[in-house]
Amino acid sequence: MNLVNDLEQEVENFKREYEKFLRGNKSAGTRARKVLQDIKKTCQEIRVSIQGAKKDGDKTGPEADD
Repeated sequence: MNLVNDLEQEVENFKREYEKFLRGNKSAGTRARKVLQDIKKTCQEIRVSIQGAKKDGDKTGPEADD
C-alpha cells in the first residue's frame, strides 16, 4: 500500500498548494503543477504494478511484499 499512501499524500499536497494559488500566490501554482506531475508518475507506477500482478497471476495484490 506504499504507492497508495504516496498518492494520498501527493493529493493532499496538491490541495494545499492549489488553495494558496487560488488566494493569489502565483508561486503556489508552480508547486501545484509539479505535484500534479508527481501524481501522474505515481499513478503510472500503480498501473504498471497492477498490470504486472495480473500477468503474474498474483492474487495477493501488486504490493504484497511491502
